[in-house]
Amino acid sequence: MTDRSTSPSTGWSGRHDDDGPEHARWHQAVQLVSGAPGADPDPAADHVTVLGFRTEEGVRRNRGRVGAADGPAALRRALSPLALHGPLARGEVGLHDLGDAETVGEDLEGGQAAAAALTSAALDRAGSRLAVVLGGGHETAWSSYLGLVGSGLGPRAGQRWGVLNLDAHFDLREAPRPTSGTPFAQMAAAEQQVGRELRYAVLGIAEPSNTGVLFARAQRLGVRWWTDQQCLEAGAEGITRFVEEFAAGLDVLYLTIDLDVLPAAVAPGVSAPAAYGVPLPLIAAAVRAAARSGKLALLDVVELNPSLDIDGRTARTAARLIDDAVRPSMSSDGFSSTSGCV
Repeated sequence: MTDRSTSPSTGWSGRHDDDGPEHARWHQAVQLVSGAPGADPDPAADHVTVLGFRTEEGVRRNRGRVGAADGPAALRRALSPLALHGPLARGEVGLHDLGDAETVGEDLEGGQAAAAALTSAALDRAGSRLAVVLGGGHETAWSSYLGLVGSGLGPRAGQRWGVLNLDAHFDLREAPRPTSGTPFAQMAAAEQQVGRELRYAVLGIAEPSNTGVLFARAQRLGVRWWTDQQCLEAGAEGITRFVEEFAAGLDVLYLTIDLDVLPAAVAPGVSAPAAYGVPLPLIAAAVRAAARSGKLALLDVVELNPSLDIDGRTARTAARLIDDAVRPSMSSDGFSSTSGCV
């Protein structure tokens, strides 16, 4: 069998002003997890885990523009120079990089299995506060789902879980082979097979990009959604309430951010740039609300295609959203400051 896991990335680098927590940036705080005895940081300490899934086969099968397999490396580069504050800067909450899983050739299913195993490992590490998966096409969502249900969280622990998708598309297509457009249909079918209903909500749906069949399927599955126009009309306060109400019925929240939900001017580096899109401050409000809920355990960020990006706009935007998710997610159990930053 081909090994689809790679060693942790060494791509963390950036500006070094000085030592000490007041100068800390992501690249200075990240610790690479190699698996060598005695070489890794204490996994029992509170930490955020980062891992990548190098995949674009689902996008190719979906007739999209390939290049998303290079997303994890670009996201690490964009995260590297961002400043850290509070417990993350002081090392009281660690940042651990488990490396990448990869789709080899056209074997998407094998790649997803490898990514799922890595995701489960991240979620099951003692002290894990949040697992962040760097995609990869949106076929990453299926591996994230498999990783969650295969972990000790969610169904195995008798916990109610749900997925919030920030996306211009439902990704509820039914196809002979899985693609980047099928992951939530796959989840719904898998949940039905074990007697559960998928708790699924979407913010940012573009009506011209989703057929009537997809809207009917979403309605039949009980999906909660707002279109891009509804998001604009509701504003940050409305979006925050939407996320809070969805998370209130859950024990574990999985958040997936498809970068094509953003306007093309902000996120040009995606397979399907948005003609309309939801403005960045509104998407950021959804991310922060998810993180502040205290339920967020798993986040993936998908569809970054560095070959189509302009001046690194999409990667930098994605990095800011990841940072926005990581900081409030540290707020429970005394990790927050009075300003809401860490």
